Amino acid sequence: MYVYMHAMRNDAPILLSELSQCANANLRRTMRAVGRHYDQALKPSGLKATQFTLLAVLANKPEMPVTQLAEVMGMDRTTLTRNLGPLQRSGWIENGREEDERVRLISLSEAGFEKVEQAVPMWRAAQARVVDALGVPGVAELNEVLAALSLSAEQ
Repeated sequence: MYVYMHAMRNDAPILLSELSQCANANLRRTMRAVGRHYDQALKPSGLKATQFTLLAVLANKPEMPVTQLAEVMGMDRTTLTRNLGPLQRSGWIENGREEDERVRLISLSEAGFEKVEQAVPMWRAAQARVVDALGVPGVAELNEVLAALSLSAEQ
């Protein structure tokens, strides 16, 4: 049996101690864990956390241009359009047109409102577990830090 062993190089381009301080790596790892938490809580509704957020945003606006929804969600239009596809196929969102036919409007269908109403208690339970873990001040501080990171990343 042949076993290949690779010795760690002393001149590695990045040390694990450096990588452990990487905001990107830590945020992505945490986001995956937090995403799994919300996805698991929302599973009985048939929604993923990202889908719930899109539907919940639309539940608070009668109609929204795709470009505005992309901005609110912090997504590019292509990613948003890809995420809207399954929601539209499920009948939870509807397309509309403004007088300017270049503007695509999105709204929640009646079935979409019902889906959000079904999922809200599940989302609230997941959110309550996060608040229990971090405390109200901790969640507020986390959201402030994330907002600051979002702003600085846009510059």
